[in-house]
Amino acid sequence: MLTNYKTIQKNGSYEIEIKKSRFITNMARVTTEDEAKAFIAQIKKEHYKATHNCSAFLIGSKNEIQRANDDGEPSGTAGLPMLESLKLMDLKNVVAVTTRYFGGTKLGAGGLIRAYSNAVSETAHTIGIVRGTLQKALQFHLAYNQIDFVQNFFDNQAYNLDQIDYGADVTVTCYIDTADIDTIQDQLTELLNGRVTFEVGQERYREVLINN
Repeated sequence: MLTNYKTIQKNGSYEIEIKKSRFITNMARVTTEDEAKAFIAQIKKEHYKATHNCSAFLIGSKNEIQRANDDGEPSGTAGLPMLESLKLMDLKNVVAVTTRYFGGTKLGAGGLIRAYSNAVSETAHTIGIVRGTLQKALQFHLAYNQIDFVQNFFDNQAYNLDQIDYGADVTVTCYIDTADIDTIQDQLTELLNGRVTFEVGQERYREVLINN
């Protein structure tokens, strides 16, 4: 299981124009090759009058599945540059389809490579790129007179208190990066002089926007 990954924030599209040719890139988050192929088919159906609908996708924690399609553009000038653009941004589990409406001016091989690569890069940055980090739920129980210390502690941390329940004692729930959870427990134990008990729960990914 990945402890960190980068991907697009959400599905979206963006358009650029180069020498009167329109390049419309649609991107989506996917987890299987079938999902990627279905998305490509959907975009091709929507833009059935387009000159080309080129595509690329990466799937798997180690990019186990990689596909690129030039859809009629000169070999290696569209799908592969799109795929390389996804790799350069280190994105995971994402598919890109760049639709071209030809504007009458040929771009040449170098121009096509730049156009398709930039179309994908600009679209991803316009949509927004997020970093996902694997975290675990950390629940701990403490006395009422300790909660102010805990809140002050977390004011200086990169983590938030997700939930505070007041009962016979105070139960606090937060999510901590898996790599940091032992350190946070040690620091809280020291802060509260050992008068705290912990329960480590389920894992989840927390995504934070790293550009827009």
